[in-house]
Amino acid sequence: MTRSVSILGATGSVGLATLDLIAAAPAGQYAVTALTANTRAAELAELALRFRPRFTALSDPRQAHVLEAALAGSGLQWGAGASAVAEAASMDADWTMAAIVGAAGLAPTLAAVKRGKVVALANKEALVCAGPLFMESARRSGATILPVDSEHNAIFQALGGSDAASVRRIILTASGGPFRNSSLETMARATARDAVAHPVWSMGAKISVDSATMMNKGLEVIEACHLFALPPERVDVIVHPESIVHGLVEHQDGGLLAQMGTPDMRTPIAHALGWPDRMETSVSRLDLPALGKLTFEAPDPQRFPALELARAAFREGGASPVILNAANEIAVDAFLNGHVGFLDIAAIVADSLDQGEGVARGSLTDFDTVYAADAAARELAVSLVKARARRSASLAQGA
Repeated sequence: MTRSVSILGATGSVGLATLDLIAAAPAGQYAVTALTANTRAAELAELALRFRPRFTALSDPRQAHVLEAALAGSGLQWGAGASAVAEAASMDADWTMAAIVGAAGLAPTLAAVKRGKVVALANKEALVCAGPLFMESARRSGATILPVDSEHNAIFQALGGSDAASVRRIILTASGGPFRNSSLETMARATARDAVAHPVWSMGAKISVDSATMMNKGLEVIEACHLFALPPERVDVIVHPESIVHGLVEHQDGGLLAQMGTPDMRTPIAHALGWPDRMETSVSRLDLPALGKLTFEAPDPQRFPALELARAAFREGGASPVILNAANEIAVDAFLNGHVGFLDIAAIVADSLDQGEGVARGSLTDFDTVYAADAAARELAVSLVKARARRSASLAQGA
């Protein structure tokens, strides 16, 4: 039977990899229901003309004219703005890839979950910002959540159907990013170009910086706690520079089960796309003798404080994970635009968590309170970025 598929975030790396797998699959195996993108109207139109979805949605209405011109005469339906993306996410599809980056992906991902079908989750923020609400919504609708992040997908596979509550711990691996062996002095001088030069994975700028700070692994710890219903003390992180082992599960008997593979996002995407079956891919196969060895080391909390910031935010609960995520998005954007330094990113997040009295710290009872907390946290983080940038400029002038 043909499986209908929607892709939220079609022009990103995960969305494009998903479409590559669909294109390579036997004819008639998949049919595209909806495609969405943020601002890349021309790229989205090209994908729409190739895959012929029932509906195409662009988040940025300012680029609507580009989409309209490109799709004129095609017979394809399209829309622009947040309501159009919500419409695309709500359309009936057997399987939805939720790959919109950042907190902007929360509402569309929730809309997809409410349909009660299969959601392949590549959006960390849905769980980081609203984990309890998100998982409860999935339980109520009967939706199946399949993790697509390579680490969480690895844990899902290594569990092999076992209840995560019955295992001793799970272990997420981290490449260590471009600054794994760098001094704090070197990291303080790092440019955006340095930070996005990931040694293993090819990713977008924001996630590449998150990898460089190891905030991505902190967010993944929070995500894993919600996905597998585990406390943070049973979710470990280990640095594995080769990025061959993507996750491990330690069972009660002391045995470790690992999922391994070449560092290619098509592997976890293919697992989710074909689930519960396996699908053929063109991913390079591991040559273990050529690889020679695998190395592991503990992350350095002094150079990568983001890991403990994330754990602390999860333990505090309430709006703290929302503040963590919002402040990180604001700080990373400021760094990429040259307004603050690399080490300022974690410092801004820490200050936001410390000074977030104006952000609701109680229980987040619904998604409106999540959105309100996110907006307040972003406002606070912007003010902290501006203050830090002013101090840096003043010091530079004094020198």
